[in-house]
Amino acid sequence: MLEAVAVRCCIVGGGPAGMMLGLLLARAGVDVLVLEKHADFFCDFRGDTIHPSTLEVIHELGLLDPFLKLPHQEVRELSGEVFGERLTLADFTHLHAHCRFIALMPQWDFLNFLATEARRFPRFALRMEAEATDLIETATGVCGVKVLTREGLLDVHTDLVVGADGRHSTVCSRAALESEQWGAPIDVLWFHLPRRPEDRAETGGYIQGGSFFVMINRDSYWQCGYVIRKGAFEAMRKEDIALFRERIARVAPFVAPVVSALENWDAVKLLTVQVAHLRQWFKPGLICIGDAAHAMSPVGGVGINLAIQDAVAAANLLAAPLRKGPAHVDDLRAVQRRREWPVLLTQRAQVAIQERVVVRVLEGKGEANPKLPLPLKLLRRFPVLRRIPARLIGIGVRPEHVAVPAR
Repeated sequence: MLEAVAVRCCIVGGGPAGMMLGLLLARAGVDVLVLEKHADFFCDFRGDTIHPSTLEVIHELGLLDPFLKLPHQEVRELSGEVFGERLTLADFTHLHAHCRFIALMPQWDFLNFLATEARRFPRFALRMEAEATDLIETATGVCGVKVLTREGLLDVHTDLVVGADGRHSTVCSRAALESEQWGAPIDVLWFHLPRRPEDRAETGGYIQGGSFFVMINRDSYWQCGYVIRKGAFEAMRKEDIALFRERIARVAPFVAPVVSALENWDAVKLLTVQVAHLRQWFKPGLICIGDAAHAMSPVGGVGINLAIQDAVAAANLLAAPLRKGPAHVDDLRAVQRRREWPVLLTQRAQVAIQERVVVRVLEGKGEANPKLPLPLKLLRRFPVLRRIPARLIGIGVRPEHVAVPAR
């Protein structure tokens, strides 16, 4: 039996952008429904970095103290071993923010926290195991979403559909919004390794000629990312997994005793890197934000940060119109105008780093004493310069602040 509901705003996707926007709109007095296709928020290998700008938003909502009571690690410096030399790449301790660190927290904990706080507002609703399959449209624009739930089919009639359903967005696809691909020469292999009590605690990177390896401290284990050339995984899977374990042990020798935990290739997941953005984020009755509007590279780990900034800007610009009725197309255009150039500037920087740094490392032949690139030499010699990458990674371009009061 077909069920139907009506709501002022329907957000498709319960990730960071969708949950933050749902919380902000409900707090501002807008009836909002968030649809999440999974039964819970648990999904391994999601981004776990919560940057100072996002923590600032949480502070502005009055939620920072309870948030920081959740289990997390605090990263005040980004460091790594580059060609055998230990370097500090970014120093967050000088940022003008309440939290001068990156918080590492499993994303499912972050999303559960946002959901719990959002449910305190009577205008908020979250529906799990609810997958958007199509849009409902009229001659004047989008007016709803067709949804598949455990109970059957559901039609959600709404004044605004927000696509926050990630880089493989159903909303974006059904709306036929055109995407511009910038390409990416790399992919990332994600996997876990056990963390021993005697292991170092720092989250960081390990770079040698031919290898680019990142390790995130998850307390009892390391979440690891091994960067490869685009499309190389298929050939790697034909090799014995022992060869991959040797590469890891060579670039980060202290994990050599535990690499045997990778018993086979099933323990290694491929994350296909994509850098793309929509030419136009909206059409009448619909707008996309976060990864649905702009797929980010993992360089800098800023994807979640950009998604949260989109949500804050969207709430600031759309809450007042939505309280009165449908958002005008000019309101939707204002969201893209506000957020587009910070996104494009960040993507340009990511593409440059991928091509000029990461690819050159992967093409290296493992020379015994390769030369440090000039930017790294400057960071080593002049510690004050470490504040620049800290600002770009931790705060980003045009940080957003909560401007809509609670109602």
